[in-house]
Amino acid sequence: MPPIKDLLLLESATSIAHKIRTKKITSLQVLESFIARIHEVNPILNCVVAERFEEARKEARAVDDLIKSGAIPEETLAREKPFLGVPFTTKDCIAVKGMIHTSGLAKRRNCIAEEDADAIACLKSAGAFPIALTNVSELCMWWESANTIHGRSNNPYDTNHIVGGSSGGEGCLQGAAGSAFGIGSDIGGSIRMPSFFNGIFGHKPSKFIVSNNGQYPAPITTEQTSFLGIGPMCRRAEDLLPLLKIIAGKNANELKLDEPVDVKKLKFYYQETDGGSVGVSPVNHEIRQLFTKIALHLEKAHAIKAKKVALERFRKSAPIWFANMKSPNGPSFQEQLANLQGSINPYWELVKWVFRRSDHTFIGIVTALADKGGCKYGDDKHTYLVEERGRLRREMEELLGDDGVFLYPTHPTAAPFHNEPLIKPFNFSYTAIINVLGFPATNIPMGLNGEGLPIGVQVVANTKNDRLCLAVARELEKAFGGWVPPEVDA
Repeated sequence: MPPIKDLLLLESATSIAHKIRTKKITSLQVLESFIARIHEVNPILNCVVAERFEEARKEARAVDDLIKSGAIPEETLAREKPFLGVPFTTKDCIAVKGMIHTSGLAKRRNCIAEEDADAIACLKSAGAFPIALTNVSELCMWWESANTIHGRSNNPYDTNHIVGGSSGGEGCLQGAAGSAFGIGSDIGGSIRMPSFFNGIFGHKPSKFIVSNNGQYPAPITTEQTSFLGIGPMCRRAEDLLPLLKIIAGKNANELKLDEPVDVKKLKFYYQETDGGSVGVSPVNHEIRQLFTKIALHLEKAHAIKAKKVALERFRKSAPIWFANMKSPNGPSFQEQLANLQGSINPYWELVKWVFRRSDHTFIGIVTALADKGGCKYGDDKHTYLVEERGRLRREMEELLGDDGVFLYPTHPTAAPFHNEPLIKPFNFSYTAIINVLGFPATNIPMGLNGEGLPIGVQVVANTKNDRLCLAVARELEKAFGGWVPPEVDA
């Protein structure tokens, strides 16, 4: 990775916004810094798939003219447009008007978004403006970001390793300091896994808080809508709360984000592993050690005794997620791969893939083949796993209450090598189970492992207690440093 030479890239989005409206720096200056960084890293990382730099330059100049004019008081700007002049990026499945909206699907390569997704519209109202789109997995349903339109993205800490998925390009760009902040989406860990693999913060909100309008593919059922969360991805923990407050729109009040959180009064619970799920990698010892380090910090700094727990139902995380993702009707995955215009023949596509003639990824084809496997909607096994989800949710709700947080691995290993997820397909279950439970969760970066790859943990709270997750993120960032930038040479 090229070292960071522009110290502006190290600042939080909140700090950048403050300096813009107080005339210490200009929006155009900030924009040019991030454009230069994208040009520098993207040939190596392949994380940005589309840009609108010229339009963004016009928007940045307009912001600078407004601030220079003094027509609106600084206090008013801070209140009504808290991210005025701040450039951001988002993944190529969240609609940005006038830009491609492919979700990594070949049949959508020429699809142009006609309107902004609700979350993007909220950010624009707050004064921020999008500058680029980032890479995803095909139809956002795999945890390595690669597709037949834009290729594969590479990890900024070691390009032999994955960036995660499906918000992998976004996690990668944030880890490489390529934009002020990013927006991702998460139905099975698609914000938290890329955040974990790329060493940044990422928050999946409570169910039904942030609008999913403008996300493609759209959830099929109300249940799936509750699993999917659009949320912030950033290098600095202080950005999480104000960004969540903006994209939550009219639902923000439900989260009571303005209520202060005293970490000293929180109850901390942790579980180092899922208990030994079949087909899931053991949690790496360096990740397990993080829980001991956190517990020691809490005891020394705040006299908090973190309690180790063992919730047995986490062993069924993957089956519970797959069962709860089933729908009584709606399109199959092979219909989704055809962009809802008929259906692909996965067997024929597999033959074509062998000869490099398919428009689909290997994992996309295999997912289509496996789509009808497992339990059937409404059968005994499906009913049992749905009920197990309910039992685990109640168990967690009782444990957490309104003042408890739960620390849990985001992933059992640091970023795997490219294609390695194919032989470890169920490792995503550490994040996926939280989606079907409907709880908010934040990935917290906790430095690098012995191989120089990011590691961290996720913190989970009860529904609508997102502010507890965000407070813990800030606490652990102060204690352990948070994001570790690539080499700095300024």
